[in-house]
Amino acid sequence: MTSAPPQSPVRDLADRFWDWFLSSQPVFATVLGDERFDDRLDDPSAAGRAAEVAAIQGFMADAAGIDASSLDTEERITLDMLQVLGRIRLKSHEHRLYQFESIDQMAGPQGLPGDLSRFQRLDTPERFERLLARLRAFPDYLEAHRANFQEGVRAGRTAARPVLERTITQVRRAVETPVEESPLLAPDKPLDDDQRARLRGVLEEIVKPALVAYLAALEDVLPGARSGDGLWALPDGEDVYRALILASTTLEDEPQAFHDFGLAQIELIDAERLLIAQELGLADVAALRASLEEDPSNRPPSREALVEVAREQITRAEAVAPRMFGRLPKAACEVRAVEAYQEAEAPPAFYYPPAPDGSRPGIYFINTYEPDSRRLHRLATTTYHEAVPGHHFQITIESELEDLPDFRRFGARLTGAAYPEGWGLYSERLADELGLFVDARERMGMLDSQAWRAARLVVDTGIHAFRWDRQRSIDFLQDVAGLSELEAATETDRYIAWPGQALSYMTGQREIDALRRQLEQRDGDRFDLSAFHDEVLGHGTLPLATLRRELPNWVKPRET
Repeated sequence: MTSAPPQSPVRDLADRFWDWFLSSQPVFATVLGDERFDDRLDDPSAAGRAAEVAAIQGFMADAAGIDASSLDTEERITLDMLQVLGRIRLKSHEHRLYQFESIDQMAGPQGLPGDLSRFQRLDTPERFERLLARLRAFPDYLEAHRANFQEGVRAGRTAARPVLERTITQVRRAVETPVEESPLLAPDKPLDDDQRARLRGVLEEIVKPALVAYLAALEDVLPGARSGDGLWALPDGEDVYRALILASTTLEDEPQAFHDFGLAQIELIDAERLLIAQELGLADVAALRASLEEDPSNRPPSREALVEVAREQITRAEAVAPRMFGRLPKAACEVRAVEAYQEAEAPPAFYYPPAPDGSRPGIYFINTYEPDSRRLHRLATTTYHEAVPGHHFQITIESELEDLPDFRRFGARLTGAAYPEGWGLYSERLADELGLFVDARERMGMLDSQAWRAARLVVDTGIHAFRWDRQRSIDFLQDVAGLSELEAATETDRYIAWPGQALSYMTGQREIDALRRQLEQRDGDRFDLSAFHDEVLGHGTLPLATLRRELPNWVKPRET
């Protein structure tokens, strides 16, 4: 019997790092379908942070000891990405981001029970017991987060008032909602009567009191919330913002460069929108926007109708995708409405990837909150960004690249959002090439979406570097991107909570567009768009500099 060949040092390091990472981030492991740690929670305490820093420093030392000159392309990329992620995590600790990240209306600790209802399987007695163990650990988990933000208060580094107010609203809603309405007790959960009774008891006796205490602590610090919405209001805000820009975009560009690029893109998109207005017989974009706002047929008649329209759009996109993709995802994409506990603070839509073992499909969540405030002409471009051919294609194909280490398949997105979000935004324009927008109104929705992402460059830097207040951002988003007041306020508060993340979308799209133009010029009529897409998606998430360096070598001209 022959022994298996020795594993390469890079593969060994990647596997050791990834196994440690999942053990230290057990909820993330559950989202990926890895059940080994389903009975525990992340450790946000000082001891947990110290353990993470020590572990990452060890992995970074191991990475520095590998001779990169001897590696093949994929191994070199893997090593680069391990080092990028290590630097991002260490920078997060250096800047003590935990002090205000513990207050977050988008992904804060208060949402954990709802998150578990989405992803933790309960179909065996063992799985059920692991959930109960997790919920029993919830009070200590919240207490550690409370200690983190209280430390921030003492250091003068607090969350912004809008973020704190939204988080308080969300926690209060969770406290006031009857336990019977918990998503963990939903009728579709595979629980018998005894299990339901036991779970209800844990929710009433452990989870809800912990949330009550957390709510009281949040309300206590509300008077001390920072008055400035942006990071500039923190003593070290400029340095923190630069670190977060790098973490999201993988670039070290100045805030002014992002700001100016966004303004220039808005000007170009305005010219395209004017052409559509004129095509529809209207004088200008303002008249078109007023028409779309007032048209009853542009409003979903119900929550259910909004979800059904999204399903139809995915079906159309899947039918035409083989024209421009040789590589297609194996997992399906399911559409669901955002759950009631989160919908008031959630964005218009978002995506969760499938479980690698096939137990859960990709999920495209549509926010059906206040459906009369939603406009149907915007939904198509959102679907093509979040689902097909956007995030569902990119993230699912990435997870199916079995020749890559699991770190590259499931964790590469932790190295920055510019690549995946750039692909999502590129997919909106690609949908236009594929003829997926059924009329000029939906094309207007696409252009508004593009303008919205350009506006993000302006408002994110405006808020965090140039001292814009919240209302200025809301007004700008309504004027430039055509968002409703509700949407503009929700989006603005998202940018306040997640500095730098909003810069990733158009920055990544710009890189993919530039590479496509470069290769079109290089290969002329032999340029193979399907091969281009397959190679962009065929190596998983990459830092933009790596994509820029390697993609021209991977994409070959079409044979004549």
